[in-house]
Amino acid sequence: MMKQVIGDAVTVRFFMPSPQLAPYFTTYYLTEVKIPESETVEDWLHPEWANVRFAQSPNMLAGVGSEPLRSTPRMIATGPTSLAGHFVSGPFRNWGVGIQPLGWARFCNGPAADLADRFCDGSDCAAFAAFAPLADQIYDGTPDPAGEAARIDAFLLSLLARHPPAEDEARILAAHTALMDHEIGSVSDLANRVGMSSRSLERLSLRAFGFPPKLLLRRQRFLRSLAQFMLDPSLTWISTLDWQYVDQAHFVRDFKRFMGISPSQYAAQDHPVLRAAARARAAAAGAAVQILHAP
Repeated sequence: MMKQVIGDAVTVRFFMPSPQLAPYFTTYYLTEVKIPESETVEDWLHPEWANVRFAQSPNMLAGVGSEPLRSTPRMIATGPTSLAGHFVSGPFRNWGVGIQPLGWARFCNGPAADLADRFCDGSDCAAFAAFAPLADQIYDGTPDPAGEAARIDAFLLSLLARHPPAEDEARILAAHTALMDHEIGSVSDLANRVGMSSRSLERLSLRAFGFPPKLLLRRQRFLRSLAQFMLDPSLTWISTLDWQYVDQAHFVRDFKRFMGISPSQYAAQDHPVLRAAARARAAAAGAAVQILHAP
């Protein structure tokens, strides 16, 4: 299934993976920015699960959090993030694959915490070695979104056949499912739902999710609020607040923690890529941001 949103210069298309891949990957997404070579587009990514992105022609500077912008490789591999990703680019066309925590456990090497809030050259990064061959298989001359998505899906199905399930898949899935429940607001609630001790849950979280449970819950709460604003910027911040926020000051503290700026500064910025992506993702996958995608 494919959905797209087209703006003046930005096209975003989302494709859903085959059913057997759905527990491991969120979506495949194609972003195309068609602007003159002399112009640039700038935007800020919200926190996400891990992603691999494949540029048809590398043409971007990016950084996570407060790190300086730097040139990106052909295969941009990013661990799970709790900080905004900032990028500036000329015209570009790239494909991305969102990796669920269960996907990290099955296909990536090492704990997710080791790559948290970092991006690397996926062709030379041990954590993402399984995905590196995909860089040479997506593009085939003339742009063909449906054909390119099919090649991504076929490659990942072949990975699925070669990689056995992770030993903790059932517990990871249970933790991820519980994390999606907006009624769960504390680590003890999360641990009780999963049937694990808080200590065991923390070890599992760092290995498959990239962050401690307390930060995961805080990030979830924040993104439930941000997602509403991304879909309808005419809303006031107070009207988007998740019920777990005690007041607007509480939300502002979280906003600055995750995005590095205040809500008013964020609202004043243009978000040409992320706003198009939020609408397209919501139409295709039912959630405006990757973190809210059901496991």
